[in-house]
Amino acid sequence: MSKKPVLDSFYEVVEELCKELYVKALKDLPPDVREAIKKAYESEQSETGKQVLSTMLENIGVADNRNRLICQDTGIPIYFVKVGNQLIIDFVRLEEAIIKGCQRATVEHPLRSSVVSPFKRENNQNSSGYRIPSIHYDVVQNNDKVEILMVPKGSGSENMSFLKMLIPAEGVRGVKRFILETVAQNIAANPCPPYVVGIGIGGTADMCMKLAKTAAVTRPIGSRNPDPEMAAFEEEMFRSVNELGIGPMGLGGLNTAIAVNVEYAYTHITQNPVAINMQCWPARRARATISEDGQYQIGY
Repeated sequence: MSKKPVLDSFYEVVEELCKELYVKALKDLPPDVREAIKKAYESEQSETGKQVLSTMLENIGVADNRNRLICQDTGIPIYFVKVGNQLIIDFVRLEEAIIKGCQRATVEHPLRSSVVSPFKRENNQNSSGYRIPSIHYDVVQNNDKVEILMVPKGSGSENMSFLKMLIPAEGVRGVKRFILETVAQNIAANPCPPYVVGIGIGGTADMCMKLAKTAAVTRPIGSRNPDPEMAAFEEEMFRSVNELGIGPMGLGGLNTAIAVNVEYAYTHITQNPVAINMQCWPARRARATISEDGQYQIGY
């Protein structure tokens, strides 16, 4: 199999796209999310919940008509990068281009920079710093493209992240109990419901949390895990979370979650990690697919 070297101009395209994707994600809500909020409004029986969902739909319309941000929180920038194994790429230049694009979006738009150092709280005013933006790489077999998914992760949802190292004896029942108790007692209205509940199961502690984040922010609303057992678990947890009655913005109602997504991995015989990562109702994301010659397509 012959590999394709990317052109030098490829990295310039990546930089420009990473700038554009950041701004697009903040302004243009994906169609599946729009539809989920609309369906939630139509099914909601609580008058207060219906009013809240109506305001969310109005918010989306104002953002569209006035070219404004959907939410004031520009989030912590995350880029999920899938690289086809048929390409020859300089990963150092690729990462430099992603970071530069992120910085340019913040300065040139301009956007609020929400990124600070952990102790001194110093803000570079360009949405970047040591190890941020957060960039995740995966290699895709039999592929000659680079796919970049940009997610601006707001702190209201990211703060509601939980991990528990269960033991195998707790079984599936223990997994369900941890999820529902955490949502009911710790998460509740904090991530601006109706939200997406991302669940990671198995692997190691760090892998489990990454699986939960992948489930929360990368999958379209309404998608299902290809594993039938996990798909059935998603359906059950979706019903159970909505039965908690937290409702839109925590004011009560039928629609607490617009999705519950699960990703999993095999794990050690003596453990069963479970992680939760949330995404707020404006589940923002923007995606681009790029060829080695710099040709690209933009979507969600």
